Amino acid sequence: MAEMAGNPQSCAPSIHIAGSKGKGSVTAMITAILGAAGLRIARYTSPDLGDRRERIKLGDSFFEGEIYVEAGRELVRLGAEKFAGDPTFFELMTLLFFLCARKSGCDMMVIETGMGGRLDATNIVDPLLSVITLIELEHTEYLGSTIDAIAAEKAGIIKRGRPLILAEQDPGALRVFRERAAALEAPLVYFPDEAEPAEFRVHRGGTDFTLSLKSPRFFPRPLRLSLSIPGEVQGQNAGLAILAAKTALPDLDGETVERGLENFSLPARFERLDLRRAADPAIRKALVVIDGAHTPKSIELCVQTFTALYGEGGILLFGCAAGKDAASMAGILCPRFSRIILTVPGNFKASRPEELHALFKKELDRIRAAGKEPPALELIRDTAAAVTGALRLGGRTGRPVLGTGSFYLAAEIRKEAGSTV
Repeated sequence: MAEMAGNPQSCAPSIHIAGSKGKGSVTAMITAILGAAGLRIARYTSPDLGDRRERIKLGDSFFEGEIYVEAGRELVRLGAEKFAGDPTFFELMTLLFFLCARKSGCDMMVIETGMGGRLDATNIVDPLLSVITLIELEHTEYLGSTIDAIAAEKAGIIKRGRPLILAEQDPGALRVFRERAAALEAPLVYFPDEAEPAEFRVHRGGTDFTLSLKSPRFFPRPLRLSLSIPGEVQGQNAGLAILAAKTALPDLDGETVERGLENFSLPARFERLDLRRAADPAIRKALVVIDGAHTPKSIELCVQTFTALYGEGGILLFGCAAGKDAASMAGILCPRFSRIILTVPGNFKASRPEELHALFKKELDRIRAAGKEPPALELIRDTAAAVTGALRLGGRTGRPVLGTGSFYLAAEIRKEAGSTV
């Protein structure tokens, strides 16, 4: 398909990002830093929260409408010439992004994989460098049932002779990445060896911290960073983004990095919704945080930050796609909330709400057997009804609401609450 289009993936230098968690944040942070340096960055991420243009952007803004229209017309013309096989939605979106990037005359592309890496549609790029964030068990039906197997799939984005910026990893995954990088003579920049975040101050408005780079080839002084997203995990995300941006743009200075990240924001990453325009008065009073966490580790970090900032005993609105490790997530979540409402996370991906309910009920039985009071549990299959019920309950009781488990559920919460990206 790309060959038929004249290989638009080669229209500008690129940075390619894969991983199990944090890859969307890292992609957006790299874009913000390079944008602050004056570059026009075409950014590709997924999923979206209700507007397909969110996946295909110029920096933190949409492209001009004519870019989407012209690229879309070109895609239709190419399709009329009969693509081989039956392209998937993601393959078509990926080609549309490359067409938009080419028409925009961007300076650089920053590209997030959809799933895995080796066989991902985005892996037709020949990037300046690759970035791999933390690896967890995910999409095991496609990527393999062990951390090592999943790491091998993610390692498919490493290119010969091109640097790899790597997050801290499980020993098995680290071995896979080191071996692959060595085989391809790809210089490895391993986060724990190069950077040290410290002096964290996590508050409701975000996260402040310092980042010391151990090698003088990066920056001569510690960076003082302020992010709009609460959570210490953002220290590693920001660090990876900084290492990647500096490697791609060696003349980048610390002041530009600090300015770029200070203006950075990203929907559905521990985002507190502005509900002042909600139609329902009860919902306008609710305190609601949404987060796209959908793996046990990301759920653990999310709930730790939520309870640290807003206390225990809040209301949880949860839904996840089929194939996720719902049992582990139930074990993390159930002890921390007073009320849990389970639902379907939209209709974009398959889910099994009855199985989810059974897993959460089993966890509640364990809590009860230990002599503790379990949270109230309810399954509301209709997503809109579940969202409205949770937000109204939060508004009436004054208890904070956390909506998590899926980016698609986050999108549904936004829509029902009358909040926009």
